[in-house]
Amino acid sequence: MGVVVLVSNFLVQFPVNYLGLSEILTYGAFSYPVAFLITDLANRSYGKIKARNIVFFGFIIGVAFTLFVSTNFEDMISIRIAIGSGTAFLVAQLIDINVFDKFRDNLRWYLAPLASSVIGSTIDTFLFFSISFYGTSVPWVSLSFGDLAVKLFVALVMLIPFRLLLNTFREDYLYKNL
Repeated sequence: MGVVVLVSNFLVQFPVNYLGLSEILTYGAFSYPVAFLITDLANRSYGKIKARNIVFFGFIIGVAFTLFVSTNFEDMISIRIAIGSGTAFLVAQLIDINVFDKFRDNLRWYLAPLASSVIGSTIDTFLFFSISFYGTSVPWVSLSFGDLAVKLFVALVMLIPFRLLLNTFREDYLYKNL
């Protein structure tokens, strides 16, 4: 989880310079949705409490690595990225866990991971971009909408590995707890 946050924090600094997307999309949008996949798999397989523990651990690791590896303390933007990332990650992931838990028992297996990822990604995106880039020359509003569009698309795609990995996690958990 911490690696996903660190990689995403690094990649968000680079706009996608193809097809005129540099004003609306960064590479961080492609890696960050994996955090929601991890949280949702943990929540479904091990429960809400273990999922929260994974989020807290990922938060500590992600923020620590971001601060010490990719933060230039003389550059206010990189400090704001670290603060924005930590805040957005923690708030969005905890909301993701609660939303997932509300839909956990729905007969449609995809509803809990999809609803929680859509809501979590939306909250994360706007918290992150507003904290990190508000008042700068970075076109953060258009970037946030572009990133959100990609994150929502990736949330749909992540349903495939969610379904495939879910049985692996369940079997592993059941085997260890016999």
